[in-house]
Amino acid sequence: MSKYLLDLTNEFSGLRALVTGGSRGIGAAAAQRLIDGGAKVVVTARNSHEETPAGAIFVAGDARTKEGAAAVGHAALQALNGGIDILVNSVGAARLHASLEAIPDDEWIDSLNINFLATLRVTAAVLPALKQSKHGAIVNVSAGGLIPFAGAMAHYGAAKAALNNYSQGLAKELAPLGVRVNIVTPGPIYTPGGDEVRKQITTAMGITDQQFMSTVPLQGRGGKSEELAEVIAFLVSDRSSYVTGHNHFVTGGWGELA
Repeated sequence: MSKYLLDLTNEFSGLRALVTGGSRGIGAAAAQRLIDGGAKVVVTARNSHEETPAGAIFVAGDARTKEGAAAVGHAALQALNGGIDILVNSVGAARLHASLEAIPDDEWIDSLNINFLATLRVTAAVLPALKQSKHGAIVNVSAGGLIPFAGAMAHYGAAKAALNNYSQGLAKELAPLGVRVNIVTPGPIYTPGGDEVRKQITTAMGITDQQFMSTVPLQGRGGKSEELAEVIAFLVSDRSSYVTGHNHFVTGGWGELA
């Protein structure tokens, strides 16, 4: 067989992974892709859903608090027999408000907890074990952290900006140990959470979802979770062994910085 023909069936065989926010959407697709590649995968979220991969070990937990994140990390490591090679942080949520001034203080705090601090805390909980891996890789899913959102989602964008900065700092710190850290920024993707937020946006704009998606340069369509999952799989695989500290846009060319 030619060395240029890739057999990805068992590329993650023997590896152990944790996917946060893995019960549906991008997280579930990433978990399924890792399972398909032979990895043993733990997914965590507050609740499981129909999308939760059947081949994954589900750990219920709320990573929005320090105690909750520590419990998630502990339970995941127990399920993975004390070791971990891959961490995919896909946890996140967004709620729209009428304006920046209309965002209450507790919403700013909640957004920071779920969109930034949950990732920081879960990462901290499993990092000692991850440092022992010969295949250590982290991917943090972000969005809106580079281009300021309009006031309605300023709290979400601010939290993701913090996540981006943290991720790149972590990449530099862990590079000497061979642990790689990358960011994936999705564009308009069809997911349950994304669909709900986009519905609120399009309603406010007075346009249809199809009209919104027509602004995407690549075929005027939204992306699939599986398309994000394939990029995540590449970034945690040995195929990207010299890639760290970068923000990878999977947007179909949509957005100012795509």
